[in-house]
Amino acid sequence: MKREDEIITIVNERKKVEVNELAEMLEVSRVTIRKDLDKLVERGIIIRQHGYAEVPNQNDLTFRMSTNYDRKLRIARMAAKTIRSGETILIESGSTCALLAEELAKTKRDITILTNSCFIANYIRKYEGVKIVLLGGDYQKDSQVNVGPLVKEVMKNFFVEKFFIGIDGFDEENGFTGSDISRVSAVKDMAEGAKHIIVLTDSTKFDARSMISAVPFERVSEVFTDNMIKEETEYFLQNRGILVYKA
Repeated sequence: MKREDEIITIVNERKKVEVNELAEMLEVSRVTIRKDLDKLVERGIIIRQHGYAEVPNQNDLTFRMSTNYDRKLRIARMAAKTIRSGETILIESGSTCALLAEELAKTKRDITILTNSCFIANYIRKYEGVKIVLLGGDYQKDSQVNVGPLVKEVMKNFFVEKFFIGIDGFDEENGFTGSDISRVSAVKDMAEGAKHIIVLTDSTKFDARSMISAVPFERVSEVFTDNMIKEETEYFLQNRGILVYKA
């Protein structure tokens, strides 16, 4: 694990860690740890205050990205290996989706990403090997995504092989679920322009319940998750024709 990833994991677990203590834990100089922290602050993954490194506001996508960060990063990296340089893909908002976008921007060339996430567009803006097409719509400030009927209208101009989505919950009767009706509606509209829907989620989401049905099982081709997924959940998905990959 890279040192920056170790920092994220430690800060996420502790919520607040003294900078000098971080340097001692990772056996590097204070100058080195401060440089690492500066990079993470610039990415919005952590914040620094009065000699401490802290997790961001819990309502921010950056906080959700830091939660179970090591799992989400493994999932994103595994999913990225299935994508070739030169492909065009569709990605919706979500913390693991954002990490996938960054991994593609780092490791692939001539990737085109269609997304309704202003956060993702901004998060990977510095990388040269990726083209971003931002789908227009009504801007949702908290989630930093575009939603509403304009998303559906814009998607009429596109068709892609792969659409990567995150989820908020799982229900054996209602499929994969979300917690925000506007975002769920945007996912459904975007899905109309995709051949394959691929779910990226850490295994904790399979124990969560959200009230809004987002995607039925028959529309999902693959699930990328971590190796903590329960055996019965994995079998349930496989019995519905969904390929399950565990990072």
